[in-house]
Amino acid sequence: MTNNNLQGIVMKSTGSWYNVLVEGGQIYRCRLRGKLKLEGSRATNPVSVGDKVSFSPEADQDTGIITAIADRKNHIVRKSTNLSRKSQVIAANLDQAILIATLHVPRTSTGFIDRFLVNCEAYSVNACLVFNKLDLYEPEELEIMDQLIAIYEPLGYKCLKVSALEGAGLNEFLAMLKDKISLLSGHSGVGKSTLINAIEPGLNLKTAQISLAHLKGKHTTTFAEMFPLSHGGFIIDTPGIKEFGLVDFEDWELCHYFPEMRELFNLCRFDNCTHAHEPGCAVKEKVESGEINISRYHNYLNILSGQDTRA
Repeated sequence: MTNNNLQGIVMKSTGSWYNVLVEGGQIYRCRLRGKLKLEGSRATNPVSVGDKVSFSPEADQDTGIITAIADRKNHIVRKSTNLSRKSQVIAANLDQAILIATLHVPRTSTGFIDRFLVNCEAYSVNACLVFNKLDLYEPEELEIMDQLIAIYEPLGYKCLKVSALEGAGLNEFLAMLKDKISLLSGHSGVGKSTLINAIEPGLNLKTAQISLAHLKGKHTTTFAEMFPLSHGGFIIDTPGIKEFGLVDFEDWELCHYFPEMRELFNLCRFDNCTHAHEPGCAVKEKVESGEINISRYHNYLNILSGQDTRA
């Protein structure tokens, strides 16, 4: 590493070029040194938003060549859409990942919520849930939301109720983000961009209307991108994500990513119990007694069997 190398953090990736922020606020457009590409990695992208990199500035230009990538404290991935045995790193070095969910159009299923949480658990990222569009909920939806919060908060997942349009809960949301690097994710149409614009109007992120034909949002974000917040911290905006999937895990490992099941480790009759069909299973006993939520258990079984790709 030469003395003229600079260090910075990747703010945006567009495939072959990376926007790198250095101390002082300058942005350099950088590309990878050839031999760094996919070196020792099964990910489709060797560098992601949030990565800390070293680069050599090119003469008289705001461009550079990335020469080194620092070790990550964590990262979060999704399956590559084209290569099933490959993964795409969405972002790295996160303080938390926040799922923006709705019980209104488009409805966020518990299956999707649990896949998101499992992914965070697997890659050592703190996870939070933010239920948006509070102003649109009918009484029965408000009741369902409170029931979901009663499931997830005792498991250690902080939950918030907000309305981007009416401003409800925005102060709490700001406090959650302050001085942290936070990934924001969720289906297209859940109001993620509207929520970001409500707390940081200067960003002026694109928003989109819900498609009434399919009751889903139109994608407004193409690449993950990091933005500084005026009150401190960074947010990483991601494309509307249709699926999360764990890459390369054994069946018996999955329960470690469900906190309520992890607590029962080594209490089953068999050490490699998958909690699906084996006798003497401590997890199934807790499900039958109501101590483990039945919908969480069903979502666990769906992930275990590979039936976890639906929204």
